[in-house]
Amino acid sequence: MRTDQITPPPAKRRGQRGPREQLADALRALADGKGRITRHSEKGWASITFAGARHRVEMVFEGEDAVDAGECFIAFLPEHEFAIRGQLVADAAVVEASSTTQPPKLSVTCEVLLLEES
Repeated sequence: MRTDQITPPPAKRRGQRGPREQLADALRALADGKGRITRHSEKGWASITFAGARHRVEMVFEGEDAVDAGECFIAFLPEHEFAIRGQLVADAAVVEASSTTQPPKLSVTCEVLLLEES
């Protein structure tokens, strides 16, 4: 009896990730992978000279280690240097945070204004 080796199909190429997905990845990385995005909304924004979007992201950090990472996230977000292709981060701020001790949980809401590079 002979068996042929099965060759898996080539990996599908993922489409190019847009600013929303890149921002979500960057925020999770800043949270050391310990924060979970529970809501992400964006609203277009424009002035005479700039166009972009304001993103509102809610994250949850559960467990002691995650809460520690969340506290660092809060401290470092405003000055973080983002690398989002074709975008500039004009503003990044934590607008709300709440926590519980039992069980350890930290909820953070941040807003990030992305401007399109021209």
